[in-house]
Parts: sequence; C-alpha cells; structure tokens
Amino acid sequence: MRPALVGALAALGLVGCEAATPVAAAPHAAAALPSPPVAAIPTDPLGPRPAVAPTPAFTPPAAEEFSSKNGIRMWLVERHQVPMVSCDLTVPVGASSDPRGKAGTSHVTARMLQEGAGKRGAIELAGALGDIGARLTTDANADASFVSVTVLKHNLAAAFAIFADVVMRPRFEASEFKRVKDLWSTELLEREKDPDATARVVYRAVLFGPDHPYGHPWDGTPASAKAVTLGDVKRTYALGWRPDRATLVCAGDITKAELTATVESSFGSWVAPKASPPPTVIPPAAVGPWPKLVLVDRAGAPQAVIAALSSGIAAADPQAPALWRVNDAIGGSFTSRLNQDLREQRGYTYGARSRYSVSRGPGQLVSWANVVTDKTADALAALVEDLGAFAKNGMTDVEVERTRSQARGELVGAYESVESIAGHLAADASLGLGPDWEVKYSERRDLADKSELDALARRFYDPAGAILVVVGPSVKVKPMIEKLGLPSPELRDAEGNRLK
Repeated sequence: MRPALVGALAALGLVGCEAATPVAAAPHAAAALPSPPVAAIPTDPLGPRPAVAPTPAFTPPAAEEFSSKNGIRMWLVERHQVPMVSCDLTVPVGASSDPRGKAGTSHVTARMLQEGAGKRGAIELAGALGDIGARLTTDANADASFVSVTVLKHNLAAAFAIFADVVMRPRFEASEFKRVKDLWSTELLEREKDPDATARVVYRAVLFGPDHPYGHPWDGTPASAKAVTLGDVKRTYALGWRPDRATLVCAGDITKAELTATVESSFGSWVAPKASPPPTVIPPAAVGPWPKLVLVDRAGAPQAVIAALSSGIAAADPQAPALWRVNDAIGGSFTSRLNQDLREQRGYTYGARSRYSVSRGPGQLVSWANVVTDKTADALAALVEDLGAFAKNGMTDVEVERTRSQARGELVGAYESVESIAGHLAADASLGLGPDWEVKYSERRDLADKSELDALARRFYDPAGAILVVVGPSVKVKPMIEKLGLPSPELRDAEGNRLK
C-alpha cells in the first residue's frame, strides 16, 4: 500500500497499528451498544467447490520417420480410432525466399497450386475434391509452403491422386493467375484499412529492415504484388518444389506399409532436377539500432494499436520451450497479466496479448492491444509499466504452476484430431526440427523452473530495450503520447516505410 494512502487511511482510523497503546475507558462511559448480528453466509446449493487436481503431464508420440524411393522424407503417427487420414507436404520455401522487390511470391505460388492441376482446371479440381469429401488447402508463411489434404480412409487413393497433381503438376494458367493476382491485390489494399493488420506489417519493417529475409509481410505489399509475374511463380515453384526438399507428414488410420505404397503409386514419378537444390534460408537475428517510438497514421480509425516490439528467438533454440510459459503468463492467454490489467481492471481494450514468432531464424516478440483512441497514452503507459514489472520481478509462484498446467492442456489439444497432429508436426518439419521434437519440447517446457522463467522474462520483456509502436489517427494520439516524455516518434506509412 502506498505511504500517502496509508497515512490518509490512518488519519481516518481505518488502518490499525500492531503496537497501539490501549486507551483507558472514559469515566461514566455510556454502555456499549450491542453488535449487530452477523448475517449467515448462504449455503451454495451446488455444495462446496471441489478441489481441482493438477493437469497430468502428457508425452506426445514421436513420429516414425522413413523415406520414399525418390527422396521424400515421411513422418507418420498412426491413429486407428477413426477411419480418417490427414497429410501435409511441406517444402522450406516461404517469404524469406522471395526475390528482392517481389514480396509475396511464395504466397501467391502456393495459392496457384490449387487453381488447376493435371487434367483438371480450377473448377474441376474443386469438384473432384468435393465428390470424395476431401479437404485440400495450400499455404505459405515466412519459412515454408504447405499443401494439406484430409480425407476418409476409403477415399485415400483418389485423394492422393489429386494431391499429387496439385504438388507435381500445377497448371499455372495465365487466366487463373490474373484472377488470383487481382484478388490478392484487393486483399492487400483492404489490409491497409485495418490498424491491427497494418501494425503487423510495420513490426517486420521496423525490426528487421527492408533487406532482411523477415523484413516484409509473408503475403507481400500492394507494390510488390504488382511486380510479381507468372514467370516469377514458375521459377519459385521449380526451385523450391522438388522431392528432395519435401517432407510429407501424415497422421491417422494408415500404416507405414500402406503409406509407402500410396506415396510410391502417386508421387513415384516426381523426380528431382539434377542441379543441387538451393540452400535453405536461415535468417539471422535482427540488428539495430532501432527507433524508440514509431507512429503510423491511420486517419479516422476508431481504435489505436499500441505495441512493444523486440527481437525474438529461433524455434530450435533450447530456451524456446520455456519461453512459451513466460509468454503465456504475460500475454499469451485470457488470464495473463496484460489482459487482466488493460482489459479487466482499466477497461482500455477488449483484449491485450503477446506473442513470439515460431520461425527458423530468430523472429519477433510483440506485446500489443487495440485500445480506445482517447486512452492511447494511458494504455501505452500501462503496457510499459506492466512489462517493466514483469521483467524486474519475474513470475509469481501461481503463474509458474498455472502456465505449466496450461501448457499441458494446450499440448493435449494439439493431438485431439489427426488434422491437428499432421499440421502441428508439419510445422516442426518446415522449421528443420526432428520428428521427436514435440517429445523433447514438451519435457523441457514442463520442467522449466522459476529461475529459468524469470531470466527469460528479464531478457525478452524489458520495455527499456523495446520499440514502441502506435498505429492510429495521429491528430488525436500524437499530442497524448507526447505527454509521456518519450522521444519524438519516427513516422512510418502503412507498409513500414520511413516518412521524411
């Protein structure tokens, strides 16, 4: 309790003192009034609250690893309870591999894979998948690209025939590329109207810079989308999508023998070019100096985004498992400190969060909230205060145990369905991690003690070394944040480019 507050309460007689001198009763004092009866505490009709046992530890199964004749690495987790199979094929080609000035090339290449393949055009391909009840998706992120398929086992052969066409024989038709590119460009223009999406673009530009592999958004920018051609897409596919760079991760009602036979019959004709594959991009850590405060003007935005941004950690780093629990305590869940303070206590936001990149190279770590514009400065000050206290004092004993329990529950959830298992392990494969990584990761995360967690809190969440970012209507928010005594903000546009 603050001293001034203690003094005020003491003056009002509301704070006791352990060594207080008893006061003698005044002579002829009036008889004391009888104490009012204490209201009985109503009995809970549901009975006493039961004790909640700790969440039991869960050790996930390690995937079995083997290879096809043409060099595809395969991981398999057998699950025979439901007659369903889910498979993800990944190659280490993502936004970090995009040609300079053509951000988003890997993203649009992945999108084009399902816009016609083999003998089927885009509409016929979608119809064929619908006929057998299969779900097929394509995607790309900062480090890798993916094709995923999920289907009932009795339709596995038919699904893999389509799956193989998409991976091996994309048509890359000019008419389909024009349609996809028009949609893509429209999406990027719409993104600039969203302060939260704008902030995510700015984080990368500010932290990494334009020349770093992680310095641009994985889905590109309006300017880069105009520069990407169909020829760029075909070259990206030819360099990245080859069997000796691919990992196929499957989970479900299938054995090693069945998967091997299925892959040989559908992917057996996929042959790697004679030329050696290009090296996998492993981006280095971001290097400063960085601005202390960045302001991005989004005129008319009803909310502002506030954030504290810093360099993160690579997925393979031995401390990455423990960092999950530290992040969970400060901003990774609804019960985290940031959310409880900025949302529940102060009412500045519907939610305050923190996250860190799970990436092949050291990525980014950001704590942020979308806040009421009129409270931008107050919310930013509260965010910095919360992060500073967390970095200085570390985690409470309650947080240590709660994050351990939540980590165990999160891991169980990741293994509830075959689709989730395949996606989870494919992400590991895309980052160069082994088929037993989840086993090692879960053990390290569970065993991390308070001293290790506190050291990570000091290292990653100290706001003194962070870049503060504000995205919102500058006419309103700039005068507010100037009162905080921070350095003059560096002005950036919606793509993170520095303004003069």
